[in-house]
Amino acid sequence: MSSSSVVPPGDSPAPGGASSPVAPASGAPARTEAVVTEEVPLTGGAVPSRVAGAHTPAAPRRRIGEYVVVAVTIVLGVFVMIDAGTIHVPGSTTVMGPRAFPYLVGGLLLASGVLVLVGLLRGRFGEEDDGEDVDPDASTDWRTVALLGCIFVVHVYTINIAGWPVAATVLFGGSAIVLGARPWWRAIVLGAVLGLVVQILFGGMLGLSLPPGPFLEGVSLFRG
Repeated sequence: MSSSSVVPPGDSPAPGGASSPVAPASGAPARTEAVVTEEVPLTGGAVPSRVAGAHTPAAPRRRIGEYVVVAVTIVLGVFVMIDAGTIHVPGSTTVMGPRAFPYLVGGLLLASGVLVLVGLLRGRFGEEDDGEDVDPDASTDWRTVALLGCIFVVHVYTINIAGWPVAATVLFGGSAIVLGARPWWRAIVLGAVLGLVVQILFGGMLGLSLPPGPFLEGVSLFRG
């Protein structure tokens, strides 16, 4: 911080830079020396609370959520592989049996869950991007998680009863609606189309034992 003195007109500075006021005349008000203080701003600024590009440690709640997702993935993988072993294999199967695709899906789920778990145990937790508009301290939406789990269970037990197209409609359409897809009827239609396409490709063309259900049992396009 520095200061400077302004000498009123008519005053002469004294030797050495000091100013000496002139004696006022009789009856005149005394002159006072005007001093102007000049503030010099600080060159340093406040230290930002967060440096761009730096990552902060993951919140404990978020770490728990990552472990929960990994556990659910591993459990689903094991469940799918165990359930695939109960699928009936017809004697006429020559290329790929009906258990191949469920085994593939279950194996991918199990392998993905194990790999992510190894990364978490080594401290590789997910970090939000600098421009990511998320709240890491927000609580988990357990209602959505529970609804998605229920939809998956209904899908598994609906395949042998209503057929794959109906079960796929429940899985994909229901999941999209729970996750906020609007309008709801579009999600149902897209789920049904996806289920029919998979039924034609795997059940009709590849000859896999993918049940079309009682509604499409007599249509040769959906059976190999």
